[in-house]
Amino acid sequence: MANIIEITDFEAPELDVFTRLTENQLLNRHEPEKGIFIAESPKVIERALAAGCRPAAFLAEKGRVRGETWEIVERFPELPVFTAEFEVLSKMTGYNLTRGMLCAMYRPAPKTIEEVAQGARRLAILENVVNPTNVGAIFRSAAALNIDAVILTPDCSNPLYRRAIRVSMGTVFQIPWAFVDKELSWPEEGVKKLKSLGFRTAALALSDDSVSIDDPKLMSEEKLALILGTEGDGLAKATIADCDYTVRIPMSHGVDSLNVAAASAVAFWQLGRKK
Repeated sequence: MANIIEITDFEAPELDVFTRLTENQLLNRHEPEKGIFIAESPKVIERALAAGCRPAAFLAEKGRVRGETWEIVERFPELPVFTAEFEVLSKMTGYNLTRGMLCAMYRPAPKTIEEVAQGARRLAILENVVNPTNVGAIFRSAAALNIDAVILTPDCSNPLYRRAIRVSMGTVFQIPWAFVDKELSWPEEGVKKLKSLGFRTAALALSDDSVSIDDPKLMSEEKLALILGTEGDGLAKATIADCDYTVRIPMSHGVDSLNVAAASAVAFWQLGRKK
């Protein structure tokens, strides 16, 4: 039987994880094994559970503790399910709950580049992409368009930030991902690491010596790591210089570039196609 607890004390410390802790506090860099993330909506929570993530507590709109929400919470009778009316929860959390449900979950153990690259044919590398909305959108495109894994440089937004999870529709739990180790300098050692794993590297950037995204040689590469840069400035010059290819997406009407999330979708569709 689910452990339903109606909220009467809005200041109760057990609600901090849902209402008062920042993303950095949830991440808990000093004790990463105690880190928490927030998954929103039954579909996203189910994807997290399917990936092996462990729930810690639930927050649900009172009128929605039924149907697919009930199917989830009744599997964890030992965990608290805090409930209140929709208006109360929206005021507490500062936003409307998608389909009336949040779940606080323990962060999974981080993976290494070697682990996520094993058996992969196409990798997406994100360099300093700081907007969690863009990170989430890139993951969703990666999942839909045959990208096998995502690797992020240390200054990227974390894929387990609530907004990134929400925008990705939970695909951050379906696509393997890893951060470049902070002790591994980027791009010098990081790009070398990718090449040592058998990947040719392609920088998505505007350059006079770039090749088109549909270049036959590029598309025929057995293992390819596509590197996308930060919003606004794009890839660092050193990153472009270290890559095997510089790749551009042909444009029209005088447009010089796309948002990194939009560019990723175009590039993934072209380069992720099955042989």
